[in-house]
Amino acid sequence: MAMLVALAACLVAPGSTAQAAVPDSPAVTYTNPIAEKRADPHIFRHTDGYYYFTATVPEYDRIVLRRATTIQGLSTAQEVTIWTKHSSGVMGAHIWAPEIHFIDGKWYVYFAAGASNDVWAIRMYVLEGTGSNPLTATWAEKGQIRTQWESFSLDATTFVVGGVRYLAWAQRDPSVNNNTDVYLARMANPWTITGTPVMLSRPTYSWETVGYKVNEGPAVIQHGGKVFMSYSASATDSNYCLGLLSASASADLLDAANWTKSSTPVFTSNAATSQYGPGHNSFTVSEDGRSDVLVYHDRSYKDISGDPLNDPNRRTRVQKLYWNADGTPDFGIPVADGVTPQRLSSYNLADRFIRHWEYRARVEAGVSPLADSQFRVVTGLTGSGTVSLESANFPGYYLRHKNFEVWLEKNDGTARFASDATFSRRAGLADPAGVSYESYNYAGRYIRHYEYLLYVQAPSTATDRADATFYAQ
Repeated sequence: MAMLVALAACLVAPGSTAQAAVPDSPAVTYTNPIAEKRADPHIFRHTDGYYYFTATVPEYDRIVLRRATTIQGLSTAQEVTIWTKHSSGVMGAHIWAPEIHFIDGKWYVYFAAGASNDVWAIRMYVLEGTGSNPLTATWAEKGQIRTQWESFSLDATTFVVGGVRYLAWAQRDPSVNNNTDVYLARMANPWTITGTPVMLSRPTYSWETVGYKVNEGPAVIQHGGKVFMSYSASATDSNYCLGLLSASASADLLDAANWTKSSTPVFTSNAATSQYGPGHNSFTVSEDGRSDVLVYHDRSYKDISGDPLNDPNRRTRVQKLYWNADGTPDFGIPVADGVTPQRLSSYNLADRFIRHWEYRARVEAGVSPLADSQFRVVTGLTGSGTVSLESANFPGYYLRHKNFEVWLEKNDGTARFASDATFSRRAGLADPAGVSYESYNYAGRYIRHYEYLLYVQAPSTATDRADATFYAQ
């Protein structure tokens, strides 16, 4: 014990104690799921301060909308049916994947539908809404979006790059033994494409062809001069996953050669967090406008009886989307139900985050996988008023101190573990905009980094206080 105290007294952290910049994108947390039995979710943040939410209902018979001033508020917001399937003919079955957009002063909902006499004659359709609030707007049918073929087509989404509005969607090429590919075209107006569509992606990788050969559900996000298009692949069971296409925003987006396709999926089922078949996503932004948010559906179990399309329990979830140093998105893993995790960056080493590596806690840059640096800040294992830091990718494992070193270990249910894994959250010792974590059972000792490893020690110098201060991201 005396040696440890002496060692702590003489520790000098490497590098400068100069303050790192407060993160441009501070932590945002939500509690999942946002909505039960709501698949193919789309959340649109409008300039009126509201988030608008629509999704596929398991009855496949109507289009619903909710709105709230916060993403979390959507979970309890009143739901309004704005349109119901036709009793016969086209738009009479399989009402799928609605999206809501605001274009040139009017609301537009894009959706897919079959016909009452042929439920698999899936095509894309558009509703136009007039009024400031789409939940009370007057809606008119603008008809089918016509493409190069009269074939199975769905999952229309629209976006603007360089002043040009595009439509992306999924469709079956009648000449190919495929289910659906992803296509892109310019738009003449919100319900009409123009020019020759280009195929951006066809399911060829093994992870895109499990059960069915599927690329569908395109969703677009722009960042750092690039355009990223996620899409969903394989059958809608636990094999469902996200792939990613990317292009320069200044390139000709209608030239398929300008798009790069990831050879591996970017978002997949995770048994540790009990999340299966994540997909059909959209993107929105946090309430402060400083974080990108991934919206998607999945199930909380792997095994499904019968056709997955008849299983109603896909639910809407959200979590923060992170960005790598090279400007590419890092989707991480579908996190466990409950409060979403956050990352903790060093106050004085801005590019380094708390992470676990072989169960030892440290600070490191360029963390891969991302989830090694994500922790759920939960009620302390010793009780309210304190917090514990639970691993995102090892649920039930917590940061705890042992011989004043910080490790990630599984909760063994003992009082000792609970005490060692419990902290009091304080304003940052070096910057009150940050956060510091004081040991519950060793008052005055804080989590701090030294030579990139984490310890709990009593800070006595400005360097110590800097090493014990972190920013939530």
